[in-house]
Amino acid sequence: MTIALRPATTDDAEAVMTLHLCCHQEAYGRHLPPEFFALRRDTLPGRVENLRKGIAAGRAPLLAYDDEGLLGLAAGGPAQHPDAPAPVELYMLYILARGYGGGAGQLLLDAVIGREAAFLWVLEDNPRAQAFYARNGFFMDGARDVLGDDWHKLPTVRMVRAARSESAPAA
Repeated sequence: MTIALRPATTDDAEAVMTLHLCCHQEAYGRHLPPEFFALRRDTLPGRVENLRKGIAAGRAPLLAYDDEGLLGLAAGGPAQHPDAPAPVELYMLYILARGYGGGAGQLLLDAVIGREAAFLWVLEDNPRAQAFYARNGFFMDGARDVLGDDWHKLPTVRMVRAARSESAPAA
């Protein structure tokens, strides 16, 4: 399987938000009720428009494609949290289940945050994602938070890593 990366364009916005919803359903379907996903589908047009505006303003997520089409997306950049433990934050990284273990997640992570000291937030009950990040040098630093009411107050944990040297093995 060949995986290619490129930044999203405004023309990609609908496909990207549809992918994002599919990834949420696959990753969080056991955590969230069907009503959550119904609301996400109902509000898709507004989120597509918000993404178009973000891309036009220079905040395009990075997309991963394979032989079957759009496979995943990721975004990262300067830390957005006031108590950031590192200068770089991974804002999101999602891969469709059909791509799990195929390397797209690693390519996206490396392209979006490189070897910089970084941090991210992940669901407390998401062992697959936590294991992936741990293989990339991240560890839980003890910080916890709770997502908002719209996300049914799911608990999250923060994972951090130091800058990685060129000789550090990638997972």
